[in-house]
Amino acid sequence: MKKEKIGISCVFPAYNEETNIERAIVEAVKVFADLGINYEIIVVDDGSKDKTSEITLSLSRKNKNIRLIKHNNNCGYADALKTGFKSASKTFVFYTDADNQFDLKDIKKALPLIRDADMVIGYRLARADNFIRKVGSFGYNLLARKLLKLKVRDIDCAFKLFRREVFDKIEIETKAWLVDTEILAKAMKNNMIIKEIGVKHLPRQHGKVTVKPGDVARSFKGLISLKRIIR
Repeated sequence: MKKEKIGISCVFPAYNEETNIERAIVEAVKVFADLGINYEIIVVDDGSKDKTSEITLSLSRKNKNIRLIKHNNNCGYADALKTGFKSASKTFVFYTDADNQFDLKDIKKALPLIRDADMVIGYRLARADNFIRKVGSFGYNLLARKLLKLKVRDIDCAFKLFRREVFDKIEIETKAWLVDTEILAKAMKNNMIIKEIGVKHLPRQHGKVTVKPGDVARSFKGLISLKRIIR
């Protein structure tokens, strides 16, 4: 009997990523094809004002495994991920950002680990962000670990592979940048098995970072609300 291929739904949340989205999709197609994976790529355009959707549609006409889902308005990062996860049809769900800051070939390291885990999450080996973002992330991770007892190295690293049934048990309720924290906190509450791998992190070459200082402040405040939700 022919061995069935691994099936992965790759979700790209995207907002005004016209300078990045084509490279992100093309790279994902190449990586999954080289690994012999039965894949689908889901781009969730979260109300972009640029040509993110047009570029994705053009690529989807050439490759039926590429899908575009478009939000009419900018609903936020968490809602974009939620839409992508709900639309996933494969056994596993992988998500990363569309800004090309991760080497998708690192997914090869995650595949053996997902066999006996519910999720495999990345941690950035050498974070290629500016000093302010690094400090903000360090402080957020420190506080989240203390408040929610999260025993992971890099909570908001956008390189995560899940079993699809994880989202039968985890409902995303928070908004914006708390989504990674919520998923991990609820996974630990449900005694899910989480494994970690180090992944390469690359400098952003095009486009603008959408995280604002106010988002960080709101995330800190949101941790308190999230703690109540988890309980």
